Amino acid sequence: MAGLYYEEFEIGQVFEHAYSRTVTEQDNISFSLMTLNPQPLHIDADFSSRTEWGKPLFNSLYTLGIMIGMSVSDTTLGTTIGNLGMSDVRFPKPVFQGDTLHSRTRVLGKRESQSRPTAGLVEFEHECLNQRGEVVAVCRRMAMMHRRQAAA
Repeated sequence: MAGLYYEEFEIGQVFEHAYSRTVTEQDNISFSLMTLNPQPLHIDADFSSRTEWGKPLFNSLYTLGIMIGMSVSDTTLGTTIGNLGMSDVRFPKPVFQGDTLHSRTRVLGKRESQSRPTAGLVEFEHECLNQRGEVVAVCRRMAMMHRRQAAA
């Protein structure tokens, strides 16, 4: 698998993820409706035209999912046990249909698991940027990662 094991992460390590994704109107509407979010700010162009944005605002939870999803191939593909939590989630700039997103990840910290000798915890900070280099989303994520070898 392409993911890294606990021992392979270093504090301060930065991953500039190769993937990018242009988001579409269909993405926004489908995700909003699949998650039972009928917010007209996301799915109603007429309603949105009368807001400060002047057009539909992209669903922030989808932006969050894209940002973290872009990190998987470089960091956790096949080597994670699971996510333990996300914190400090922010959306400093809006995302609109037609924006192209890319992301980067920084390793903030790591420690051995006290309850599982075959695992370690890695804290990531993810940033998502648009085509203008503006940060549109940020979050911290704690992942439980497989170790190559159990702790002695």
